[in-house]
Amino acid sequence: MQSFTKVSFPHDGVALLSIGTEDGLNPLSIAGIKEIVDCLDRLSEQPEVRVVVLTGGERALAAGADISEMENLSLMEMKLKNQFRDWDRMAWFPKPLLAAVRGYALGGGFELALLCDMIFADPKATFGFPECKLGLMPGAGGTQRLARKIGAGKALSLLWTGDSVKAEEGFQLGFVDRVAQEGECLNETIDFAKRLAQGAPLAIRAIKEAVWHGIDIPLLAGMEMERNLFYQLFSSEDSREGMSAFREKRAPRFTGR
Repeated sequence: MQSFTKVSFPHDGVALLSIGTEDGLNPLSIAGIKEIVDCLDRLSEQPEVRVVVLTGGERALAAGADISEMENLSLMEMKLKNQFRDWDRMAWFPKPLLAAVRGYALGGGFELALLCDMIFADPKATFGFPECKLGLMPGAGGTQRLARKIGAGKALSLLWTGDSVKAEEGFQLGFVDRVAQEGECLNETIDFAKRLAQGAPLAIRAIKEAVWHGIDIPLLAGMEMERNLFYQLFSSEDSREGMSAFREKRAPRFTGR
């Protein structure tokens, strides 16, 4: 069977995880999602990889779920398949994960982009949740992550109507983080990833943990978690290197220890 994923290394510390099928629409099958998550698991264990960029082709990141897998399944068969288990695993990826969206990101493809820490988009990129038009709804976190990004009312409008929006409108709504120059989305995402890869890996991971874990808990609990992570970083070699470099007016050399 042809692999759904390909990993390359365009720069020191940066892994590019590309997904794709022959037609370029990249429907997300259960096996395909598992392959993505297995790749991420391997990359999470490689200390030389500090940032991951996730992309599809110019036609789509993913134009939705593989409907043929689901249309004849019963409720019990769907539950036993537990197809969302791997989506949940992806949400715990500890390193920066950046989405570079150049074409369609619909349904599951939109959910895949929302699972990433930041979304970079080509001006022609198109986002939407068409599930309601099929008598369904998102099931891999789409309703929850979109509402947290843009607010309940705006999320409901997109989810109920199934309307799609271009990158600039997504930026105005708040779920697209950067709109790239046309044709430069992947390059701009990799350039940002290079910047992160040169930073302090332990601090960057701790910041990600503080933001994403803290967003759904009370402020005081989030502050306590932030301070504990802050204290933990003081035991790292990187913190000593960073402060020494600042005092000596030189570039720091972070090792992730």
